[in-house]
Amino acid sequence: MVREAGGDGLWPSIKAFLFDLDGVLTPTADLHRQAWAATMGPFLAGRGAVPPYSQDDYFRHIDGKPRFEGVASLLESRGLRLAFGSISDPPGRATVGALGNAKNAEFSRLLAEGGVAPYPGTAAVLDALAGAGRRLGVVSSSKNAVPVLAAAGLLDRFELVVDGVLAARQRLAGKPSPETFVYAAAHLGCDPAEAAVVEDAISGVEAGRAGGFGLVVGLDRGVGRAALAAAGADLVIDELPALLAAPTP
Repeated sequence: MVREAGGDGLWPSIKAFLFDLDGVLTPTADLHRQAWAATMGPFLAGRGAVPPYSQDDYFRHIDGKPRFEGVASLLESRGLRLAFGSISDPPGRATVGALGNAKNAEFSRLLAEGGVAPYPGTAAVLDALAGAGRRLGVVSSSKNAVPVLAAAGLLDRFELVVDGVLAARQRLAGKPSPETFVYAAAHLGCDPAEAAVVEDAISGVEAGRAGGFGLVVGLDRGVGRAALAAAGADLVIDELPALLAAPTP
C-alpha cells in the first residue's frame, strides 16, 4: 500500500537519503528526453521500425537505466538487434555504443545551451534533511551527474555521488539492480533498511524495493502515481518539498 505523507512513523528510522538526479533534483530529465527523441526517433524511422519513437518509450525502456542499456532495451522493444561495438564508438556507426554516444552528445549540447537549475524547493528540502542529521547522497545512472550537480550549485550538499562513472569502475550493475544504492548506503555508514531512496523512474523504484530500503519514495514527474506504486514505492509525491510534509525525522 502506498503511504501518504504525514503521520506514518517511518522517519525516525531513516539515517540517509539517496536521491536520483535527473527528474528528482534537477529538470535535466527533460533534456534527456529531448536528446533521446532526437537520437532514437530518426534512427528507428530509418530502420522502418513501428511504432515510431514516443515519450512513452522513454518511460518504459530508458528512464533510470545506464545509457547503453537504455539503447539496447529500446531496440529490443522493436525487435532490432545491433552489435554493441565499443563504449567509445563515435556517433554515426550502427552500434549500441555509437547510439548511446550520439544521445550523450545531444544531451551535452542541450545542457550547454540552456544550463540547469534545481527544481524549486530542492535546496530547502536538502537543508532540512541535513539539518536533521540525515546523510545525503546521489545515486544516478548518468555519467554526467557530477557536472550537472556542479552546474546546478548542488554538488557540495552531498557526501557521496554514485554515478555511471563510479558504477562502471566498481562494476556495479545499473538500475533496476539495487547494487548502486546498496553501495551508497554502505559508504554512508548505514544498512539499506536505514536509508531512503527517492526516485522518479520505475527502474529506480524497483531497485530501492529490491534492495530492501527502509523507505522508497516515488516522485511523479510523468511516469504516473499508479506505476510508481506498482513498482514498489512506499510513498508517492508530486513535488520534492512534499517530503517535508511528513513527520520531521
